[in-house]
Amino acid sequence: MRRIVWWLLGLVVTIAGLVFAGLRIPAVQDLVLRRIVASRMSAAPPGLFDDDALRVLLCGTSSPMPHPTRAKACVAVFAGGRFWVVDTGPGAWNRLALWQVDGRRLGGVLLTHFHSDHIGELGEFNMQTWVAGRERPLRVYGPPGVERVVAGFAEAYALDSGYRTAHHGADFLPPDVGRMEAVAIPGPALGAGPAVVLDQGGMRVTAVAVDHTPIRPAYGYRFDYRGRSVVVSGDTVKDDDLIAAARGADVLVHEAQANHLVALLREEAQRSGRDRIAKILGDIPSYHTSPVAAAEVANAAGVRLLVLSHLTPPPPAALVERAFVRGVGAVRAKGWVLADDGLLVTLPVDSTEVDVGWIE
Repeated sequence: MRRIVWWLLGLVVTIAGLVFAGLRIPAVQDLVLRRIVASRMSAAPPGLFDDDALRVLLCGTSSPMPHPTRAKACVAVFAGGRFWVVDTGPGAWNRLALWQVDGRRLGGVLLTHFHSDHIGELGEFNMQTWVAGRERPLRVYGPPGVERVVAGFAEAYALDSGYRTAHHGADFLPPDVGRMEAVAIPGPALGAGPAVVLDQGGMRVTAVAVDHTPIRPAYGYRFDYRGRSVVVSGDTVKDDDLIAAARGADVLVHEAQANHLVALLREEAQRSGRDRIAKILGDIPSYHTSPVAAAEVANAAGVRLLVLSHLTPPPPAALVERAFVRGVGAVRAKGWVLADDGLLVTLPVDSTEVDVGWIE
């Protein structure tokens, strides 16, 4: 028996040595690399654009606070062969690109408001989907003021866009297609109810004003497709208008700020003499929603699934996740999930099913 064990150990060591030596040979390296590249090129998520469901992909679940893996605010909604993105936080396009999401199919961007963690990657979304083969200028919807945001990003990327057309040719990268079109949504106001943003191909999107004072207006969005629906809260306190807009929806993606953890951070910032950080941490509870309050919103609206996202502070470990959602279970025993980047919710048409999984 001992002889067999030593023989197997020797075999393993020999094979490992051969593999190590082989990987130092350029031809072997190229063979391995070719297989990796082929796998990546064909790794687009299956079924993501099928018209049999409304799908919601979390492409950014962090707040402005740093986190090693979470991108900033971004929710992608897929239906009928296209997708729409709510907010374009830093790092969000990188997430979608790593998942091989087809940028050509981007139907538009909807901005909830103009804090940097919600708009910071708008230029990349425009440029990358243009290079991918988008067929028309990118429409960017948002509150009044979206015109300034779009114009600013367009100017910042103007030289870059010119370089790319000059290098690849205007037939390949038409300058007119590489533009963004700002679409201001002037209708909603607090207490005024929702306003229709777009209605095409079976997808209806409405905007509702939410309370993110002193940021006014700030919007949430509702998507309805073939009897299924998802609402994205944007940044807000617990808000009656949002409850009304979300009533009966399948999914509510709601921001969540664990104020008990924010208070702990503030106390430590004060002790360490970081007065400016302490000031900010003392201010932010006034215009965000706690996880428990978000659960109360979901209950009042009667939604099937609450997705807690745009997390402040973004949990770095399982222990912090448990502390983050403290008290939620007492308010809403089931039908909720703490999001991370890559969470995928599928809502099949002609059904009440809510399938929670992860993008492949």
